[in-house]
Order: sequence, then C-alpha cells, then structure tokens
Amino acid sequence: MSTSNRLAANRYPVTVVIGLEVHAQLKTKTKLFCGCTTQFGMPANTQVCPVCLGMPGALPVINREAIRLSVRTGLALNCSIPPLTKWDRKQYFYPDLPKGYQISQFDLPICADGYLNIADPADPDATRHIGILRAHLEEDAGKSMHDESAGVLDTKIDLNRCGTPLLEIVSQPDLRSSAEAKEYLSELKLLLTHLDVSDCEMQEGSLRADANVNLHLDVDGKKVATPIVEVKNLNSFRNVQRAIDYEIERQLIEWEDAGKTIDDAPKRTFGWDDVGERTFPQREKEESADYRYFPDPDLLPVRLPREWIEEIRESLGELPAITRTRLQNQYGLKFYDADVIVNQGPAMIAYFETAAERSGDPKKASSWIMQEVMRTIKDRDVDVESFPVPPTRLGELIHKIVDGKLDNARARDVFEYLLDHDESVDAALAALGIESVDDNDLLELCRELLADNPQVIADVKAGKQQAVGALIGKARGKNPNANPQAVRQTLLDLIAEA
Repeated sequence: MSTSNRLAANRYPVTVVIGLEVHAQLKTKTKLFCGCTTQFGMPANTQVCPVCLGMPGALPVINREAIRLSVRTGLALNCSIPPLTKWDRKQYFYPDLPKGYQISQFDLPICADGYLNIADPADPDATRHIGILRAHLEEDAGKSMHDESAGVLDTKIDLNRCGTPLLEIVSQPDLRSSAEAKEYLSELKLLLTHLDVSDCEMQEGSLRADANVNLHLDVDGKKVATPIVEVKNLNSFRNVQRAIDYEIERQLIEWEDAGKTIDDAPKRTFGWDDVGERTFPQREKEESADYRYFPDPDLLPVRLPREWIEEIRESLGELPAITRTRLQNQYGLKFYDADVIVNQGPAMIAYFETAAERSGDPKKASSWIMQEVMRTIKDRDVDVESFPVPPTRLGELIHKIVDGKLDNARARDVFEYLLDHDESVDAALAALGIESVDDNDLLELCRELLADNPQVIADVKAGKQQAVGALIGKARGKNPNANPQAVRQTLLDLIAEA
C-alpha cells in the first residue's frame, strides 16, 4: 500500500511533521580553521595539516570569508544576526574525526529565527511559510569508505574533507509532506547558488540533508505523537522524498502494531538503504548533554559589527523569489516559465531580459530560451555567458517572427546558422537566401493556389477553415520564403471575398 493510501486508510486523522537539517559546504578556497585547500577530488589525505588533523599544539584560526558567506546566507533567509557569536566543542567519536570533537556552535549560532517561503506543491498559486530555527557554522568530518567486495569489510579513511566549512541550516518542523520537503530543498539550493555561497553539488557531498520525521495522530480528540526519527545523510532530493515516504509508512505500521508514542521511546537515528529502498535503525539519537558542549578554549568569540552586516545586506541584490514574481508581473510569464529561467541563475535571467526587451514579445522569448537556448547549452556543454548567440541577436530574430517576416521553421534555420557564425540576423538571412515575400507576390501566389484547388474554397465556405492547411505546404513548395501564417490569412481573406 502506498503512503498516501495508507494515510487515507488510517482510521485516525494523521499530520506528518518534518524538519530538515541541511549541511551546505561554503564556497571558500581554504578550510574553516586552517589554510588547507577545499578543492574536491584530490588524492586521499593530501589536503591535511596539523590543525585539521588535530595534532597537539596546533591552533585554529578562523576563516573570515566563511563568516561573511554565513552572514550573507542568514540575511537572505530573513534571519537575525547577533552582535556576538562563539565556538563550541561537540564531543563524539567517529573514525573520521581525528580530534575526537567537532568545532561547532551551540547556544550562540551565527544566524537564527528566519524563514523561507516555498511554493505549495498542492496549490501552485499558494505559498508555504517554513521557519528557520537556526543556521550555524561548523567544520566537516572526514569520509569513511567501506568496501565489502572481497567478502571482508575494509574501511579506509580520507581526511581531506576534515575542517571544510559547513553551514548547517535547521528548519522548524513546518513541512507536512515529502513533496514539501523537496520543494524546500529546491528553493534553498536555488538561493544558495544564487548567492554564490555554495556550489551545492550533492554528488560531491557539498549539500547533504537529514530529515526528522514523526506523525501526529488525532486519537479520540487527543493528539498522540509517534517517536521522532532522524534519517541521516541523504544525498539527493529523490532520496529525501523516498526516505520520508518510507518512514511515514513505517511509523504508521509501528503505531498500529505497538502503539508506541514519543513518550515511550527516545529519538532515534536511522540510515537510508538506497538499494533496499528502506530506512534502518542505527542508534538512539544523542541529546545535547551527550555531546558535552563547552566553549572552545582556542577560539575567541567573533563580534559582528552592524555596519559590516548592513554592507553585506546591501550586496544581496534581488533574490530569486522576488525575481520570479517580477518576471511574472513585468513580462507576463507563467509561474513555470519564470521558475525555469530563475533556476538557471543570474546570467540566464539577464539573458532573458535583454532578449525579451529586444524581441517585443517576452513570452515568445521565454519559449525560445527554454526550448532552443537551453537545449543547445546542454548539447554543447557551454554556459550562457559564452553562448554563441547573444541575447540582442536572439531578440532581433524573434522580433522578425513577431513582425511576420519569418515563420518559426525558417527562424530555427537562422538560429542554427547563427550558432556557428558570428554574424547579424540580416547577414544570416542573406546567407541562407531567406527573403521577405512582397505582399503583391503573396497575393498572386494565393490566387493561383485557389484557382487550382476549387474544392478548398467550397470546404472553407462550408465551415471547414482547416481545409486551407493543404495549400500552405504547396505555397512553400512554390516559394520557400512564404510565411505560413501570412499564406493562411491571405487564403482565408480571398475565399471570404469570393
């Protein structure tokens, strides 16, 4: 039984409660407390030093750029930025955590009490307000690599990632479905890449998510909550959705079978088995006391001057949600079209706006960009900044379609030519032998076609206007430059006068 069917079949009303913890690796050149590079893909254990290895006597020094990127993110997430933030040691043992503790932030995070608005998956015209509890800076651990191919478990440790700066963004438990969780992650990723604070490459581990899930059931007028489960280290949006859906169903079954509530069982940590498509228990979830937090004695608290924060706020520019709304209002785009363009980033937004202004038809410009430009960018593996057809030239090409001087088919021929020739639209037309058809020549062509096809006249007069379609292809055969729309309208006008 699917999750939605099981929820519907359950005899008690159920509310799904989801909170996400997102770890975004910040886009700094060096690690959080040392000068080691954060470059991805280097040989194992080659990007380490006494500081990130936790050697005795090695002292950390804070990365100022990581602070700036964190504040930039917090402001974009509508968070408050405190005048003072500090560092804490979070004690736990992992084989890939050489110090035996992680430098993090506990009671004075760098960002707190914000929110992110997302589109409601159940109603595209509505939005959902998702609270942000906090966003705090911390250093990443290393990476354990497990190999069972030889029949014996072999674990290797790569500490290159140790000490890379992470911003952990913790939402309030305001999400109510796996679809909302995906929408939240999509909007958050868009914001982080737009701000250029993280590359958000999930396959490289620079964006990871943990999902906290439980259910609230209305049992005879009393709210009953199932035990909270945190599903760790989900490395794709698809896995986040699948893990949440599986966990909803698992918790419903557990409640129906055993009736366990949040008062009967502690919070637990589960993993996600991608092959088996299921969650599985790992351990009981540690509470803050288990981590034995205390202020890091090697790092001073950081003061954040108001003037500096306001400078960062001024540098944010127009954020994606505002841009999306503006494109709809200013250019008449549908939500989907505006969303696709905004998701491509600031360079594509600028490309669209220039092409739209020059074309005289923003909707047509949007359609050409989503179909032709984005397809070509993908096929040729280029970015929009180096795209061979500048936005003004694309706008000029679309303008000729709007003016009736070109049909879509011939315009695509011109577009393909311009991809490989740095020439003007008029030069491309001349090179391809595409000329405007004189109105008198078009009229004479249509009269000739009707004279040769009297049945078409009879069919149109009988109410079958689509009958002229048979003549449009014949017109193109006689004159390849004849615009199909112009041919159609001229034929209909002549028949109406007959």
